[in-house]
Amino acid sequence: MTQKRQEADVAFIEALAKVLRDNDLNEVQVKREFGENDSLNVRVSRGGAQVVQAVAAAPAPVPSAAAPAPAAPAAAAPAETDDPAALPGAVTSPMVGTVYLQAEPGVPAFVKVGDKVSEGDTILIVEAMKTMNQIPAPHSGTVQRILVEDGAPVEFGAPLMVIA
Repeated sequence: MTQKRQEADVAFIEALAKVLRDNDLNEVQVKREFGENDSLNVRVSRGGAQVVQAVAAAPAPVPSAAAPAPAAPAAAAPAETDDPAALPGAVTSPMVGTVYLQAEPGVPAFVKVGDKVSEGDTILIVEAMKTMNQIPAPHSGTVQRILVEDGAPVEFGAPLMVIA
């Protein structure tokens, strides 16, 4: 592996750490394919144990970048009942990505508060790795709350909306 390639990989890992901090995410994982038997697999996470992991399928190992600074612990955590993910009927994100409430700019949203949905109806899209993933309603009901904004980043398990 060339010095230039190593520097590019380190810069890429540092950029992922910045995305992690800037979007208040807990983990980002990316796999880059450069060719047959040549890839970069990177997982950057934060939380209790700081981890930055990089694995290259090339002959030389990729140096790992410094982990992002730990976030300051909150003085008082909100009550468990304040957690929207704990609400009955909460729909959570099945992946890390960017939420879109409509199919394309300028068209109406898939759903709005008060709409009735059936199980399997598309309620929003989560874009992950340039792939638009339609998120279906897990059950029938009425949209009570939409907990995300259009274009917002989401983590795996983040509450998206409440359908009761």
